[in-house]
Amino acid sequence: MKKIEAIIRKSRFKAVKEALHEIEVNFFTYWDVTGVGNEKKGQVYRGIAYSTSDIQRRYLSVVVSDEFEEKTIQTIIEAAKTGEVGDGKIFVSDIQNTYRIRTGEVGNQAIN
Repeated sequence: MKKIEAIIRKSRFKAVKEALHEIEVNFFTYWDVTGVGNEKKGQVYRGIAYSTSDIQRRYLSVVVSDEFEEKTIQTIIEAAKTGEVGDGKIFVSDIQNTYRIRTGEVGNQAIN
């Protein structure tokens, strides 16, 4: 099993969510985060300059079976990509085991 964590633009979240549902990745966790990256643009709104060095993003966390790893990663990349600086990052780590609390299922059965 793999844990795939992705930091993406908030504006691309809906497209990523729909793309994941299309490949039957129906359960994942997400939250809003702020980070600092390579994007160094500033904005002026009504004559006031705002720093955009603190970047608003959405953080996704999904656990999939080994067979779904590459498909899930490629789906996120395709749906999140704009081709501009700040599209985000994906991190992959190994998961030793998964347990479904309600039923007691273990391993791949617990994540499906």
